[in-house]
Amino acid sequence: MVNRKRPMGSGNRPMRVFLAIAVLLVVAAGIYMTQSLFGGSDSPGNGPDTVAEGNEGKGNKGNGGETAEPVEEWDGEEEATAAQLSQVYDIVISNGRVINPENNLDKEGMNIGITGNTIGVVTSESLQGERVIDATGLVVTPGFIDNLSYDPNPLGVWNKIADGVTTNNAMHGGTTTHNSWYAHYERDRPPVHFGASYFYTQARNQFKLGRYEAAKPEHTAEMLKQAEEALNNGSLALSFSFEYVPGITVEEVMPFMHLAHEYNVPVFFHGRYSSMEGGDGDNFDTMREIINYGRESGAAVHIDHINSTGGTFSMPESLAMIDEALAEGIDVTACIYPYNFWGTYLNSARFDEGWQERFRISYNDLQIAGTSERLTEQTFRQYQKEGKLAVAYAIPEEDVVLSFQHPSVMIGSDAILEPGHNNHPRASGTFARSVGKYVREDQIMDLPEMIAKLTLMPAQRLEKQSPSLQKKGRLAAGMDADIVIFDFDTIIDRSTVEQPELESAGIEYVLVEGELALENGEVNRSTRLGKPLRSEFVRFSETVGSVVWEDASYPVVNYRDRNYIDLDALKAHGYDTAWDKVARTFTITEGEAAAGSAGDPGSAPENNQLMLERGYMAVFGELEAELISIGERAYMPIQFLQELGYTLTDEGDAWTVE
Repeated sequence: MVNRKRPMGSGNRPMRVFLAIAVLLVVAAGIYMTQSLFGGSDSPGNGPDTVAEGNEGKGNKGNGGETAEPVEEWDGEEEATAAQLSQVYDIVISNGRVINPENNLDKEGMNIGITGNTIGVVTSESLQGERVIDATGLVVTPGFIDNLSYDPNPLGVWNKIADGVTTNNAMHGGTTTHNSWYAHYERDRPPVHFGASYFYTQARNQFKLGRYEAAKPEHTAEMLKQAEEALNNGSLALSFSFEYVPGITVEEVMPFMHLAHEYNVPVFFHGRYSSMEGGDGDNFDTMREIINYGRESGAAVHIDHINSTGGTFSMPESLAMIDEALAEGIDVTACIYPYNFWGTYLNSARFDEGWQERFRISYNDLQIAGTSERLTEQTFRQYQKEGKLAVAYAIPEEDVVLSFQHPSVMIGSDAILEPGHNNHPRASGTFARSVGKYVREDQIMDLPEMIAKLTLMPAQRLEKQSPSLQKKGRLAAGMDADIVIFDFDTIIDRSTVEQPELESAGIEYVLVEGELALENGEVNRSTRLGKPLRSEFVRFSETVGSVVWEDASYPVVNYRDRNYIDLDALKAHGYDTAWDKVARTFTITEGEAAAGSAGDPGSAPENNQLMLERGYMAVFGELEAELISIGERAYMPIQFLQELGYTLTDEGDAWTVE
């Protein structure tokens, strides 16, 4: 039972009144004694309740201009408990510069205690460990997360580890058979965590559709069923590649957008056009199409490698379109890879007639990946028939820099090394290059900003329906022990177009699940602890009791061991709520709700409806509560009533509000 009265209510007991008066008398006496002892002036403008002229907001006292002690800003370090400090950990990482992008921690001389696969503490206090890794002079960050990758094949995963990547998600590609896909890689036991999207291009292949051919309505209906099954079998997202399959139509896409919104997963897009010249459209058409899918459906959208598709030669305007969409309340993000050249297969639609004009390049600007060979018209035709992958020197460096600096753009490699090494060097060097070239050498942003783009932001893009990702991309107690330790002075990519298999330099240690997958710069191939990352969905089945409030009763639902009631219950008890689409926030104010504005908070949700975390918040003054949604209804934790000042009495399966 919790006893807390509503602030504007009456009925305080006499004893509480007496205690409050006593506290006020003690405080007043203390103020009087302080003024008497330290000579407080009674002159106008210099009394104890005023600030000397010209010193407002500068931390100065009013008594003669003495400077008060400055208030220290929180540096992100959580205070460790005695139990945390006295424990002997399996591994201690000592004396490193620790960066945790979630709480803006960036501090040297920090220690991390790890037990099993979990971080137990992050502190500047000394720790004891069975093994101690000396990180003096090194940077310690969460493991890097590569969302824009492909299947975790047995060769490429080790280059990912050497590049600091601990999570490899196939969002630019994926599968249509998630049960068998996950089962295969669980048996294969890669050293990185892994997940996949539902890949629409692959789904179309079952109907033998050409790349320029639209799917028929019956095809779309069948694939929609398969996509929903895939989501319920763990698919992290849906993905489309318009440029490679130009025949995909709006009529095909929109049912999948509505499905993505219903299931609260993002949709990844390789845009339809990649230039500002020629053809049927340009970058602006690409951006408008993707953003409009988000606008019309409410689903989150992600633009793949905007520096090569959707933003090349138009980056300022393309990024401005993202800003406009965000201001409208559309959930949109993008990613880039840190190279001013792209790569793809010569037999793809990207090399359809007119590619020289579209990309402002010639045959000599193409190079077969894994070799030093530049192309001619004759060799282009030859390698096009063979389906070779070529890199194209076609991205202005300023487009890379501008996209890096946008707050909604993260990092993704768009590659994983495969046998034969006919790969772009980004398969091995994306993450080290992002830090080494663009932070240390070119200084286009601070290191913590870049670390967020390599860790936290990719986790947040997928974590709403994948709880396992909510423990990745952070360094804090309770988070997964996926960690990278690198030398900021030496971290850099070594892979080249000629040798895309070369591992990155400067990364000293990589931990996955609390075990060393890379030690002293050497890959440890015996550590294979990567886990499958799946979407998880909770559906409503039954209520767990009711909240009785005055003469009304509201059914209680349980979601992940927490109890909720319909937010609209507030409207019958002296409150109103206003929805802000951009902030995704319900602002609560005192005052009767508009007539007829409340729904039916006294009824239970429909059976089998999805219970989702959409990032919605309820705000009342300085109070905040995270909400869940069930269908079109928003639900608040019943404990929020206590925060509003009510007494909430727990009687088992009933809670009474007073």
